[in-house]
Parts: sequence; C-alpha cells; structure tokens
Amino acid sequence: MAPPRAAESTPSAAPANPAPVPYATLLGFARYVGQSGPAKATFVGGLRRQRASRSGFNPHGQLVKALKADIRFRTGGSHLAAVGGQVKQRWQPLYAALVPGASRYLASLGDLSQVELAPTHDALGMLGDLPVKINPHFGLRYADGRAEAVRIHFDEQPPSVEARTAIWHLMARHMDQVLPHAEPVLVDLRRGTAHRPDATFRPDQVERWLAGEAAAFTAIWSTSA
Repeated sequence: MAPPRAAESTPSAAPANPAPVPYATLLGFARYVGQSGPAKATFVGGLRRQRASRSGFNPHGQLVKALKADIRFRTGGSHLAAVGGQVKQRWQPLYAALVPGASRYLASLGDLSQVELAPTHDALGMLGDLPVKINPHFGLRYADGRAEAVRIHFDEQPPSVEARTAIWHLMARHMDQVLPHAEPVLVDLRRGTAHRPDATFRPDQVERWLAGEAAAFTAIWSTSA
C-alpha cells in the first residue's frame, strides 16, 4: 500500500491592500455637508477612491503664496498680479478667475501696516469615529488685537450655509491648537468676500448636527466599493 501523500503546500496569498479608514479634510467634509440626497454617497465614494489611490493635486498653492506675500510685504497686490503668468498654461484660466477676487479680499483688509500674518497649526478633530483634519490656510493678527484663522473657498459656487457653518464650527472647536483666541473666517475668494460667524451661530446645535453628518459619512465610506 502506497504511503499517504503529504499535503501539498500552497503559497500564501499576498496580503491585499487594506481598505482606507474613514477620514476627511476640513474641505472635504464641508463639501460633503453641502451635498444632498444621493449626491452625498457619490461624493463620499469619490473621496474614498481618491484616498485609496493617493491621488489628488492642489492647483491653488501658488495663489495662496502670492496672497500671503502681498500681506507679509505689504506690496498692494503686486504678487497676485504677477502669479497668473507664473503658473503652467493649463492653470492660467483658473488663476484669471481667482486673482480679481483675491485682490478685492486683500483690499478689504485695509491698511496692511496694521495687519500681519500669524502662524497657524493643523489639528485633528474627531466627530464620533470620523477624523477631520482642520487646516486653515493662514492666520492674521491686527494692530487692535484681533486675530483670524482663515480658510479659503476656491469653488465656482459660493460656499453653502452648511459648508460655512461646518468650517466655522470645526475651526472654532480646535482654535486653541490652530491659533489661540482667533476668530474663524471663511473667504470666498472668487467673490472676495469674508464670511464670519454671526449671532445665530449656535455651537451646541451645530455639534449635534455635525455628529449625525459624520456618522452618515462613515457609514457611506464603509459601504462604498
């Protein structure tokens, strides 16, 4: 009788790439809460695929640098005026649409000798199980003692009420880390308009609303292919 054959060994399968855990930037989460109906699921699925592929490119970096240079050096918009010709040709139409509003925002700051840039720090906030990266573009300090943590909105459409509220709340919630004693400001750059929280802003109500939005975001992320 032939001896029993030893079981054949099979090579272990290569470990699959782990699924990306739910995560959002301040921009991504603000855009999400501005969506409605099925668009929310589509939007979160897109974020999840982008995260998995580690894709994404920020075309606005040079514009922000130019704006900050005009504030820091009090150059009245000369850096903004020049930056459109310094970017790649594919981005020049975008910069042509953004620079006029950026110049209006710069002018709205008034006497730049009374304004200076202030360093800000990123923070990681938790909404339930969802981490949200809080990342303003820059801070401002005024001669009268006021301070602002500024987040810029670049989109063609103005920021929705929901997006503005989410950004104000999440920045204010972590302002001790971001820029102590500062006010959160969202700048709609295409229109050169600065949005600040008003008297109707109720942090306790907003916290409960955002907790529900974050739970839905996490559920959609987990079920997205």
